[in-house]
Amino acid sequence: MALITHGNSPYKASITREQYLFYEMRTTAKLMAEGIDEQQIISKIVDDNLFQYPTEKSVKRMAALCISRLKKMNDSSLIEAIAEQPTDTAKQICLYAMMKDSRLILDFMLTVIAEKFRLRDYSFSRTDLNVFFMRLQEQDDVVAAWSDQTVTKIKQVLTKILVENDYLDSNKSDHINSVLICTILENAMHSNNDEAMLPAFNCFG
Repeated sequence: MALITHGNSPYKASITREQYLFYEMRTTAKLMAEGIDEQQIISKIVDDNLFQYPTEKSVKRMAALCISRLKKMNDSSLIEAIAEQPTDTAKQICLYAMMKDSRLILDFMLTVIAEKFRLRDYSFSRTDLNVFFMRLQEQDDVVAAWSDQTVTKIKQVLTKILVENDYLDSNKSDHINSVLICTILENAMHSNNDEAMLPAFNCFG
């Protein structure tokens, strides 16, 4: 595969800062579900310290990121579900939002996790992460230029996302759990023509 030039790379290392943000996503979704406009949402999150961050510096940026992620789903029923549904359902929808927002997360979930489910190979180790990044580095010169420190941090973020969504029991787990997609998300993914992403949630129907 030809190398992708720097300007056109779909992969962003910003995931090291942005992470999964479930609490922040749920907080933002509740405000969006109330019909408050974006600037008011950001102001309310900052003024009332709704994210409970020690300093204000990154709150605005994180609030804007959460709004962007939620909007990428293009589905108000899913935003309401993140706000109102039980935690495990809301977390799964947040993962879908993250896959819509980040090509890195999307590729990891489809080429590594979905493939594990497809092959019924539930083993998981650092090797899976290493191979994933090796392939990305071979096909994308931007990823190839990332420092070892950045790649290590992203691997930690990916592992944490899997733990948050019960794919892994802990960051030391050596096997993947067989997850079950929630009905709300499955129906929405069909409606949004995102069937290609279903295998990441162990759904092959």
